[in-house]
Amino acid sequence: METRRRIALKAVTWQIMGFVVMTAIGFAFTGSVRAGGGIAVVGAVTGFLCYFGHELAWSRIGWGRRSQ
Repeated sequence: METRRRIALKAVTWQIMGFVVMTAIGFAFTGSVRAGGGIAVVGAVTGFLCYFGHELAWSRIGWGRRSQ
């Protein structure tokens, strides 16, 4: 079983890696690190909000849950 600290660190490193990759992709398309970073920030925020909304929607669906 993983500790909460380890899970948190994994989440942070995942976000950092995603930010770096999105910045590189944005740079490849625009030729600008600043624009690439902006794309990465917008992508991270949008992804977080979409995931949060997705989880909220699924929390209201009972299908596939087991009764306790």
